[in-house]
Amino acid sequence: MGTVTLGVSIAVPEPYGSQLQELRAGFGDAAAHGIPTHVTLLPPTEVDADRLPEIRAHLSEVAAAFGPFAMRLAGTGTFRPLSPVVFVKVVEGAAGCTRLQGLVRDPDGPLDRELAFPYHPHVTVAHGISEEAMDLAFTTLAEYAAQWTCTGFALYEQGSDGVWRKLREYPFGSGPVTGVPAQLGSPVDEAAGTAGVAETAVRRS
Repeated sequence: MGTVTLGVSIAVPEPYGSQLQELRAGFGDAAAHGIPTHVTLLPPTEVDADRLPEIRAHLSEVAAAFGPFAMRLAGTGTFRPLSPVVFVKVVEGAAGCTRLQGLVRDPDGPLDRELAFPYHPHVTVAHGISEEAMDLAFTTLAEYAAQWTCTGFALYEQGSDGVWRKLREYPFGSGPVTGVPAQLGSPVDEAAGTAGVAETAVRRS
C-alpha cells in the first residue's frame, strides 16, 4: 500500500492564516501556497499508509482528553544561522502546544519519533530564501500580533505535488490542560526536512 508523509498542526485561523500566507509568498517563499499557516505539533513523518486508522484513533483520543487554550502571536524570531527560517513567535499558548505535541508523539503511540531539536512552537513566515528577503520578513512582521482560542488540531498529508492537505480535524474535548514550559531555540519543522509545516501531509510511494 506504500507510505504517506503526515504532519499534525494547529491551524492559524482566519483572517490571520491567509494574511501570513500571502505575506510569506510576497517575501519570495515559493512553498508558501502549499503550506497552510500553522504551528507544528508533528513535523513531516513518513508512515505506512495502512497505519492511518490507528493514527486517526490515537489523535482522536489525544484531542478528546485535551481542553481549549489561549494562543497569542507577537513579533518575530529567527533560527538563523542554524536554519534559514524567520518566524512569528508564540508568546501565549506555548505550554499548551508543548504538552499537546508530546501527547501526539507518545512513545507508546503510532507517531512516536525523535526530534532533531527541542520542540519550539512557532509560525514560519520565511524559509530558505535570500538573506535580504528573510531580513525583510523579520522587520515587516516585527510588530505583528494575533490571538485566538485554540480548540483543536488537524492531521495533514503532503501530496506528490508538495502541497499539504488537511485529512481530518480533531476538536478538543473538555479535558484539563497542564502545560509545561516550551524549550526555546529549535527549528523543528525545518530540521525534520520540510519547507516549513504547520499543516502537514503525505508522500505516496
